[in-house]
Amino acid sequence: MFNANSTRQFLLLAFADTRELQLLHFWLFLGIYLAALLGNGLIITAIACDHRLHTPMYFFLLNLSLLDLGSISTTLPKAMANSLWDTKAISYTGCAAQVFGFVFLMSAELYLLTIMCYDRYAAICNPLHYGTLLSSRACVKMAAAAWGSGFLHAVMHTASTFSLPLCHGNAVDQFFCEIPQILKLSCSHSYLREAGLIVVGIFVDFWCFVFIVLSYVQIFRAVLRISAEQGRHKAFSICLPHLAVVSLFLSTVVFAYLKPPSISSPSLDLVVTVLYSVVPPVVNPLIYSMRNQELKNTLRKVMTGCFSK
Repeated sequence: MFNANSTRQFLLLAFADTRELQLLHFWLFLGIYLAALLGNGLIITAIACDHRLHTPMYFFLLNLSLLDLGSISTTLPKAMANSLWDTKAISYTGCAAQVFGFVFLMSAELYLLTIMCYDRYAAICNPLHYGTLLSSRACVKMAAAAWGSGFLHAVMHTASTFSLPLCHGNAVDQFFCEIPQILKLSCSHSYLREAGLIVVGIFVDFWCFVFIVLSYVQIFRAVLRISAEQGRHKAFSICLPHLAVVSLFLSTVVFAYLKPPSISSPSLDLVVTVLYSVVPPVVNPLIYSMRNQELKNTLRKVMTGCFSK
């Protein structure tokens, strides 16, 4: 029997068996990782440097970029290193750190996206009280609540998962340590406690989803009542990027965890996991900058300043 005391390392799923394909995957994910670093880094720099972007919407966007940088840095570097050095191993401590970091950052991201939805709702549906509802202090408290809730969520799941005895080896069928894959290695009678925590987490996440849906119903009702075409266009420009990010995040996560077992396979699981863990941090900066003229102007100034030096 394998357990926490006897297992010193886990074996991650390799992207390919041949050396050429391993190197191809390394360069591919290196490019994706650098694109995520560049995109989110530019967003953070632009918001931090331009005082005109020191508003609740951009404050939450800065936090989202920090979470995206953290989440992709939790998974990709180890996968790239394994592909480069032709190994599958990850230490027990490294695996626990990956689980903690990923759950922490992904949970905090969902809570932050919910808060950002509230920001859009207040701006569109209650503009006269927007400054009161989203004061600087309120924004800091809400962002801290998102980060803190994600941290507590990660502590509970990590402690619960890695206290389970492992009976089915140490090979994780994923390119990073993920709770569902580790539960497959546990003894059949031991994972009920963690399964209960997952159910509670799904319940909380479901109410975040319900809040987002109901908020956007109210938002679009308010937008359609705006008579001026320019005002309606501005409202859609504010809301659509966030809605696109939420849709991408939730659709890929829901499909990854709730897809029918009949269509599950290692290759499909790998593709779906890449979609929800790797793609959003790369795509989010593009989504937010495409329709936002203020942010595009600031990004242009930042990039021009960097290249002119």
